[in-house]
Amino acid sequence: MSAETILFVDDEEHLRFAAEQTLQLEGLDVLSCPEAEQALAFVARDFAGILVTDIRLPGLDGLGLMRRTLEIDPQFPVILVTGHGDVELAVNSMRDGAYDFLEKPYPPSRLVDTVRRALDKRRLTLENRALRQQMGAREEVEARLHGRSSVMETVRQQIRAIAATDVDVLLIGDTGVGKEVAARALHQASSRGKMPFVQINCGALPADLIESELFGHEAGAFPGAMRTRFGRFEAARGGTVFLDEIDSLSLSMQAKLLHAIQNRTVTRLGSNEPVELEVRFIAASKKELENEAAAGRFRSDLLYRLNVVTVRLPSLEERREDIPNLFAQLVGEASARYKREMPEISGAVLSAVAARPWPGNVRELRNAADRFALGLDLALGATDGLDAFPNGASLADQMSAHEKALIAASLSAHGGKLKETYEALQLSRKALYEKMQKHGLSRSAFAEED
Repeated sequence: MSAETILFVDDEEHLRFAAEQTLQLEGLDVLSCPEAEQALAFVARDFAGILVTDIRLPGLDGLGLMRRTLEIDPQFPVILVTGHGDVELAVNSMRDGAYDFLEKPYPPSRLVDTVRRALDKRRLTLENRALRQQMGAREEVEARLHGRSSVMETVRQQIRAIAATDVDVLLIGDTGVGKEVAARALHQASSRGKMPFVQINCGALPADLIESELFGHEAGAFPGAMRTRFGRFEAARGGTVFLDEIDSLSLSMQAKLLHAIQNRTVTRLGSNEPVELEVRFIAASKKELENEAAAGRFRSDLLYRLNVVTVRLPSLEERREDIPNLFAQLVGEASARYKREMPEISGAVLSAVAARPWPGNVRELRNAADRFALGLDLALGATDGLDAFPNGASLADQMSAHEKALIAASLSAHGGKLKETYEALQLSRKALYEKMQKHGLSRSAFAEED
């Protein structure tokens, strides 16, 4: 069946054959059906075709078929075919959502013209839906994953691209980089966004209850199991399962998880009947699972099943230029959450924040923003914590990172205005340009949005 298909329903074989011949001679794909139920099986919101149906049908008639079709998709084009005595009925049906009607006997050219117009309308409807979904996905991802650095833009592009598919995903990143935030952004931007998002912290589940927690159990499966209980996987039907800290699972539990992911089924404890799953799996780990697999601590077959797509989330150290804007945004969110007036954030504070190492990444930065919003004292001296740079970092590397952070903070504080920035830093215009080029900083990344 081609992308655009005409479902033609008539219980009279010679009429089906005639319509089929007419439309196929025009290069159109036709699926002819003698009864309504056969055509209804193909109707879906993403079906790219249209429906042409006779009103008079045995069993479910054409009007009933139209109503059932429009319940699935109110914008699905339905063309009714009617005899002379049913014209008034067909006209009234157009008020109920029919696209058009054809009165028997109709000339072949009229059938072709009406069908082509309906297909054009269907094509435009689906294109507009796809565009709205893309825009919604973009806005959702932008709203959750902040940062104007090139590495964060790459992450957002990956998330948006993955959201349009249904593949399982592996998120890798240090503690606090926002793996859960990325997972939620991916879920919300996908077609599953209105369905459940079930988060499971694998490292926090008691070892003796983890199988029951994930897969569920039947009444009497073990002492204390008084009634049947759905597992977390079943609770996510139609949505997304987020397996955080997946590397903390035992090897035996990894084997059972692999079976569930491969077969998209689970079997509750105490039962032999598999339960089908319709979910997407997103797994996350702060460890490199390839290394864990090589050391025998993680099943390589589970790794290969999970990492169909791998997204690596950068640490704040890798996107230090994002820190000033991110801190200001987190302060704003904290102020709203605590019902406090947004405090003024001076350039000196932004410079200090940008210069500090944040080993706890966004999570640690968010905590600092909360304390700042609450007016608590913060040790944000410009040199505070500089001894916490990664072991082995040379003095030149540390000074370069510090310089980049201070310039980024000043650009952020002045909304990307270069004159105010180089005057605040007591640099010449040329010197600022050269340093921005050296550190890969772009004015546009700090310009205030209208």
